[in-house]
Amino acid sequence: MPASIKYSVLLIFAAAVFFDGSEFNNYKDKTPNIYGLWDSLLSRHVDSKGNVDYKAFKDEEEDLEAYLQAMAQDIPNKNWSKAKTLAFYINLYNAATVNLIIKNYPINSIRDIKNPWGKKIVPQNGRLLSLGEIEHDILRKMDDPRIHFAINCASVSCPKLNNFAFSEKNLEEQLEKVSKEFILDSTKNIISQDSVVLSEIFKWYKKDFETNGSVLEYLSNYLNTPIAADAKIAYLKYDWNLNNINPKSLD
Repeated sequence: MPASIKYSVLLIFAAAVFFDGSEFNNYKDKTPNIYGLWDSLLSRHVDSKGNVDYKAFKDEEEDLEAYLQAMAQDIPNKNWSKAKTLAFYINLYNAATVNLIIKNYPINSIRDIKNPWGKKIVPQNGRLLSLGEIEHDILRKMDDPRIHFAINCASVSCPKLNNFAFSEKNLEEQLEKVSKEFILDSTKNIISQDSVVLSEIFKWYKKDFETNGSVLEYLSNYLNTPIAADAKIAYLKYDWNLNNINPKSLD
């Protein structure tokens, strides 16, 4: 099948099968909603713990490329809601990260790739963006620190890659879910009332979590017992090993 025809089929399939008509009509600019294709890839190749079957992704590399090319044409505009724009760029970041890994697979860590967050590899409206630009120049400027729990850097210590696509309609619920899961994950954060040992994410992006108080106050929003204001803070060493999966362990 010629590439152009396959690309069109993928768009129609994703829009028609994975999302109902109401979701499709949410797109004010009438651009086909192809999040369903990304959602399907995630559901097949990511387990409930966020481990990724990169080999299986690589076997479907054409589908992932088709998704990214479609996203390159589906440009956020001023008529989009904040939720729609956030969902768009979170999905784009995660898909582009997976694509970067499979382009270099097999590897042991994303850091085995030279300048992984600085490479201009993500097509958008006739230009190329880097992962770093999407994170720092777009997502972080939208003033929602929960994005740090939604985007994935392909590493063990990262917030997990979820096996679903983010959507405008469900974004608030999804962001709350991933935030609570990450904060309460004892492999990522060890929290008691008097002391906390945190993911280095809370050190690197400290200012993002301090918009309405301290980092400890932010964390307490997700805990049954608030952390003492004078609790000691330390940080876990970040594990940059690839969040790879044994395909047999997929749910």
